[in-house]
Amino acid sequence: MFIQITKMQLLTRVKFFPQQRHFWRKKIIQIIPIIVGIVAIYFTTSGTSAIAYKTSWIGNSFGGGDRWVQIKIEGMEVTRDGKVYTNSIWDEAGREVGIYENGNVIGKAEDLHGWGRHGGKAIAVDGRYMYVAMQQSAEKKAKAQGKDYPPPGTTWYCVRRYNLSGKPAPFSGGRGWDKSMLIVSKQDVITGLAVANHRLYVSDAATNRIRVYSTRNFGKQVSNFPVSHPGKIAIDRRRNLWVIQENTHKILHYSPVGKQLSGTISNAGKPTAIAFDRRGRLLVTDNGVRQQVLIYDVRRTPKLVGTLGIKGGVYAGVPGKVEDLKLYDLSGVGADDRGNIYVNSGLHGGTDLRKFSPGGKLQWRLLGLHFVDNADIDPQTDGLDVFAKQERFSMNYSKPVGKQWTYKGYTLNPFKYPQDPRLHTSPTSVFFRRIQGKPFMFLTDMYNSFLEIYRFNAKTDGEIAIPGGMFVGTNGRGGKAISGNWPPLQPNQGEWIWRDRNGNGAFDKGEYDSSQDYPYLGGWWVDSKGDVWKTLRTQDGVGIRHYPVQGVDVKGNPIYTYSTMEKQKTPNIFTDLRRIEYIPETDTMYLSGFTKEHPATRDDSKWYGSELVRYDRWSTKNPRLRWRLQVPYNPQAKPELLTASMSVAGDYVFLVTFKTAEVYIYRADTGKLVKTLKPGKEVAGESGWIDIPYGIRAVRRRNGEYLVFVEEDWKGKVIFYRLNL
Repeated sequence: MFIQITKMQLLTRVKFFPQQRHFWRKKIIQIIPIIVGIVAIYFTTSGTSAIAYKTSWIGNSFGGGDRWVQIKIEGMEVTRDGKVYTNSIWDEAGREVGIYENGNVIGKAEDLHGWGRHGGKAIAVDGRYMYVAMQQSAEKKAKAQGKDYPPPGTTWYCVRRYNLSGKPAPFSGGRGWDKSMLIVSKQDVITGLAVANHRLYVSDAATNRIRVYSTRNFGKQVSNFPVSHPGKIAIDRRRNLWVIQENTHKILHYSPVGKQLSGTISNAGKPTAIAFDRRGRLLVTDNGVRQQVLIYDVRRTPKLVGTLGIKGGVYAGVPGKVEDLKLYDLSGVGADDRGNIYVNSGLHGGTDLRKFSPGGKLQWRLLGLHFVDNADIDPQTDGLDVFAKQERFSMNYSKPVGKQWTYKGYTLNPFKYPQDPRLHTSPTSVFFRRIQGKPFMFLTDMYNSFLEIYRFNAKTDGEIAIPGGMFVGTNGRGGKAISGNWPPLQPNQGEWIWRDRNGNGAFDKGEYDSSQDYPYLGGWWVDSKGDVWKTLRTQDGVGIRHYPVQGVDVKGNPIYTYSTMEKQKTPNIFTDLRRIEYIPETDTMYLSGFTKEHPATRDDSKWYGSELVRYDRWSTKNPRLRWRLQVPYNPQAKPELLTASMSVAGDYVFLVTFKTAEVYIYRADTGKLVKTLKPGKEVAGESGWIDIPYGIRAVRRRNGEYLVFVEEDWKGKVIFYRLNL
């Protein structure tokens, strides 16, 4: 649209009182160039900036800023007044230690992120201080500056003292740059902490000892005693210790001076956390098949007197269906003086922190479910079902921002499927597809080294994603594609495709199809028909692999074979092919990588490339180059400007940048830029880096609305944008 405004048109359309005419006509003549400039800028950019969008998110109870729920809580303590103190080895945004109350975030421990510092697996709290298990690694620059850091090759496993507001509390003889660290071990992590009667008890599993320190003269070790494989610790009203023995899954009983007492608990399943409630009962999280909090009367011989949660946890009833009293992945427990019980799930990556009344009714719940993760929709439900690598969400887009999602399904079952690749690898990105009308989930990782395949069977497994197949590329160092003991029976060299032919979700003999190919992967793609595509960073100019789906077998798995694989030439535009998306409905191919004109400045296996091209009539003998686009790419910029991921949906191509997390939207027919998106105020205008090769997933709903999901691992969520184009 073009609008021309002349000086005469503006003057003749403005009316004045006679005594003001001369003054205002003079002023208008002065400001006309400014007005015309503003109008011109608006109309030449309205094709991009005038498109409205909203930012929202899934997977975290809060949108960002000062409030987010940390990931993977492994240590937890609840104070008498109901404050919850938690510890994680790593939280991308620095909430390794979080403080929660009444369903809200109220604080964190400072200075536990960066400079070689991480959190840990245990935490204890008294009336004045937090005692935080953490680790401090060597830092050459800091050591050179004369600060107190470990020498190269050494890690300190420490208890760091904090005041209750989260600031480090130095002490005489303390170590570290601020003298707040007590070095317990240089061998392995601290596995348990408890404090009572001016004594701090520390599980030093590396030496099979409980070490006892004074809290009045902190840092002074007053005693120690042997305990084989000590883990989490709880202290009863008599000041006796109860200690999880991690190798036997027993709970041992000791006096304060280390004498072993009677009352060993051997029927607690797989205990991962322990605490006492106001009545002196021992609470134990059983992360075995029961998936419950077990409640013991320990006044005499320990006796199981109650439980919290449905037996079988999230796997009871409809397996994987998330409900208030169905627990899973248990890692923390505690109680306050009113009899409320707090339980955390998080051993497989996400945080699910719940408070229950003394009668077992859910009071509040906090979620922090995502880390290096993204989402995709079930196309059959038009975006009402959204899947991440371990979760299913039900969406209601009429609700307020940040409230559109409801956590409905947990798709991982380590008891029925202990060989589930998600338990042995680190997948990051979801492709959700329908093949012959049946739902399938495909997952790949940060480095494109594999593609995992999952099927669903609601009748037998409810919400659970059943391992059904896997592609693994050739190991560039030779030998097995995946080093170690998992998966069993894999070929000794080359690459392979595994298919669960007998339907038990395990890697068995006779289920591998093997081959030998170029070892350096560029990217994966699963098209709408279920065909798998792979790019290889070859030097021979034949770097595209196409695996047409050969149907679905009798156990419900999609069939792919090397004998039906097609090799296709890399267009000579590219010197290094990285990503691929093929649209079978239009026979359109999108390819990205580095070119002679715009080569890589350094090698990084995760990089997307410097150019994106579109080909029409790809399946014919003479594909037609439709357009060629130089994508955002400037490694010298600060921050460096690199494209991380792409997604094609409807009439548009969506790209997202690595460090700035900006979404660039291009017309699919012309390659012209039409819009850029940035995280809005709804998420405090912030995002972490896009660390994964498929950190963006765009879809068009039937009503024409576009949903654009973007990885946001900084504060434990997935961002999504809603817009009409």
